[in-house]
Amino acid sequence: MTEEGYESFDDYVRRRSVALQRFAYLVTHHREDALDCVQDALVGLLPKWDAVVRSGHVDAYVNRSIVNASVSRWRKTGRVTPVADPVADWGRERTPDPTHEVDDADQAWRLCRDLPPLQRAAVVLRFYHDLPFAEIALALGTTEATARSHVFRALAALRKSLGGER
Repeated sequence: MTEEGYESFDDYVRRRSVALQRFAYLVTHHREDALDCVQDALVGLLPKWDAVVRSGHVDAYVNRSIVNASVSRWRKTGRVTPVADPVADWGRERTPDPTHEVDDADQAWRLCRDLPPLQRAAVVLRFYHDLPFAEIALALGTTEATARSHVFRALAALRKSLGGER
């Protein structure tokens, strides 16, 4: 049994994979990218398993790897979000958009997906995982002040996106 309570790397993967995939999805907002980020993080963890376990911060290491993988993918693809071909909709009759009835959680999710990856990860770690800024900094590989800055800037961007709304 390791210091963190995991018998082995396999035990860690069995016990934490669902939570890691959930975290990666919240960071990437794309199912396949999330799975790839988790896989990349775990592939990187395996050869360093003993050293990371000794450090006592396995989850922070893996979360940081997931965020790094997400940022790398984001940089490669840019901020491009695929949408339906607008030409295909020409000539169709328009109906009122029912999205005004979407609940607050969905609205928050849509707003968060437009944040840069590090800010999105900081918000997820702070408000979804309820982590203190010191642990967010560890997971993101930054200082505590930078982690606070990511959360502050993300909240400012979210407030600006909401404009005069609630």
